[in-house]
Amino acid sequence: MKFVFVADAACDVSEEDKEKYNINIIPIELNFGDEIYPEGLPYKQYYEKLKNTPIMPKTAMPNAYKFQSFYKDFVNKEDVFVITILISMELSTTKIQAQNAAEELGMKNVFIEESQAATVAQGALIVELAKFCQKENDVEKIKKEFYRLRDKVKLFAIINDLKYLKASGRLSGASAAIGGMLNIKPIVSLVDGKVMNIAKCMGTPKAESFILNSIKNLDENRPLYLIHSDLEEKAKELYEKNKLKFNDKQEVKVQEISYVVGTHVGAGCYGVVYFER
Repeated sequence: MKFVFVADAACDVSEEDKEKYNINIIPIELNFGDEIYPEGLPYKQYYEKLKNTPIMPKTAMPNAYKFQSFYKDFVNKEDVFVITILISMELSTTKIQAQNAAEELGMKNVFIEESQAATVAQGALIVELAKFCQKENDVEKIKKEFYRLRDKVKLFAIINDLKYLKASGRLSGASAAIGGMLNIKPIVSLVDGKVMNIAKCMGTPKAESFILNSIKNLDENRPLYLIHSDLEEKAKELYEKNKLKFNDKQEVKVQEISYVVGTHVGAGCYGVVYFER
């Protein structure tokens, strides 16, 4: 059985892992005012543009046609099973578009589910499931493993620029203004599929300590991801300064947050993604 993996562009995964595990990305449209980018923008180009324009970017979820265009080559092939893992339904109804596409095609050899996550957490979940599929062909066992892994993936990140949380409605204008003056660093995490502001720390050292203290029951047999939106040096520094807290044999990956989630967190976000045991 050949397994084909599909995600929307809210999923952040390395080019190496895309190729290695046959992970395909359905693009999400990006808008900067009247400028429309149907395929989004590459990582560096996006953050360069974000820094040099006052326009707040927006994204539009992929429609059913985009999923149909991908699915049509695999419809009901006996030796292929398509696994579609999408952004949390709390953040977007993309899952419904994929389900509508599969239904229109009469497609049976497909599994469509939300990740209850986004960005690197969504990507990490797909990679770990793909590893499992390399040694397991039973679709029901694969589904069971997906739900188990979904409960185990964790994300904690520091937000440095509050205007994007304000623009997305996750922080009031007054809170953003006061937070900026007091050097308050919000900590965001995934809670029941939502990106939630779980803490507000006074300054970077306290914010980093909060993240490190939040890492519980770390599964050292799976990668630890250092995530960032155009702030790679801080993500690496967070790990290097606290190396003794980790097993030096654990795989560590540095992974960018691309334009989709970048529209909500802005540049300068960094943190960790990992799996609990």
